[in-house]
Amino acid sequence: MRHARRRIVRRVARLAAVGGLLLGGTMVTRAVASEPPGAPAVPHTLALPASGTGSALVARLGASRTAGHWVGPDGRPVVAVTDDAAADEVRRAGAAAKVVPHSMAELKSATSALRSAPRVAGTAWALDYRANEVVVRGDSTVSGADWSRLTRVAEGIGGFVRMERTEGAFTTRLNGARPILSTAGRCSAGFNVTDGRSDFLLTAGHCGPTGSVWFGDGGGDRQLGRTVAGSFPGDDFSLVEYANGRAGDGADVVAVGDGKGVRITGTGEAAVGQRVFRSGSTSGLRDGQVTALDATVNYPEGTVTGLIQTNVCAEPGDSGGPMFSEGIALGVTSGGSGDCARGGTTFFQPVTEALTSLGMRMIVSSPDGSGQRAAPASPPSSGGAAPGAASPGAPAPVTGVDGSTLLSRLTDRRNVGPGLLVIAGSLIALAATRWLRAEQDRKAYRRYYSATWG
Repeated sequence: MRHARRRIVRRVARLAAVGGLLLGGTMVTRAVASEPPGAPAVPHTLALPASGTGSALVARLGASRTAGHWVGPDGRPVVAVTDDAAADEVRRAGAAAKVVPHSMAELKSATSALRSAPRVAGTAWALDYRANEVVVRGDSTVSGADWSRLTRVAEGIGGFVRMERTEGAFTTRLNGARPILSTAGRCSAGFNVTDGRSDFLLTAGHCGPTGSVWFGDGGGDRQLGRTVAGSFPGDDFSLVEYANGRAGDGADVVAVGDGKGVRITGTGEAAVGQRVFRSGSTSGLRDGQVTALDATVNYPEGTVTGLIQTNVCAEPGDSGGPMFSEGIALGVTSGGSGDCARGGTTFFQPVTEALTSLGMRMIVSSPDGSGQRAAPASPPSSGGAAPGAASPGAPAPVTGVDGSTLLSRLTDRRNVGPGLLVIAGSLIALAATRWLRAEQDRKAYRRYYSATWG
């Protein structure tokens, strides 16, 4: 009985080894033929069709008949319109319509009047499309006299300007995903970009003026690069040229903590109601929603306009960190109020505006995930997904400038490495079963003849 069991085990082991050889050969053949099994696809996002439909309708109907668009709770685009005829056209296009009293032209006129008033540090305003209002906020640093003067300006504009006081203070978040350091303080790395000849790091403009030298560690042993361009105040972006001219492996990935990252597959415009994610060197990965666009913030250092307003929290040191959704790059962290214990408001510099101004293109993952490429000069609109429907994007390890490990390259299903490993393991298993069989035969031979000795 015992010998029978051994024969069964040996046969099963041989069959498994032969099966492994066949499987490994198939894997190598498919890899050589560039047919990676089960290559991961770029995650589908509800944002693209929703925002594309909304923005197209707003462009067609014009600023006097519309007042913005956003993503509804069900993921459908919603367009604010000022007349019933426009509402019918919106519904025929498959979007939801909301008739409002004030057009985008009126809302923009209100923000122009606010900008013309004497500047008050600690205030901010943005267009709330869903409420059809301009919302003006004043933080705890704004005096009662200044707030009263600004309130009189708002009352002169009209009843669609809403005044709110907020806790905390509107500050830049100086002091990503990964930390970068200079004599100006600590910020977070944003996105990697290129002009086709050299690679650069896009981060916040308030992090440091042109000429600032950045390091990738606290000891100052590894120089990251130097700021070569930027805009602050007015805008809030800057460009750091890498010391060796190259971002290296993983340039298409943003870090989200614990050695993990998210692949960036494109750039786009944010949409009100969209779920977004932000990563920073202080508070890590956080999420929330876009609450308003075209925001103006009067920081103590100066006024920045055209920002994305969100309810995502941020803390000092998160400045310049990336904001994204479904792998689409949307903005870099500018500033805000509150913290990640109590929540707050955070503003972001749109990446599309920064890239256009700087003449750069985003370094993104190839559609098939096989490598990196530069994003098109005219980025698609990303829009927004229904609350809870979006994700950060396709996961990826953070490799940095030192490149991926040998193990990760060998286990990449796009390479022949996995197939070769299976073949090698099967050959070892087959050789081991043959050796064991020979050894067992020798022992049986000795036992049989030792009984006849003497």
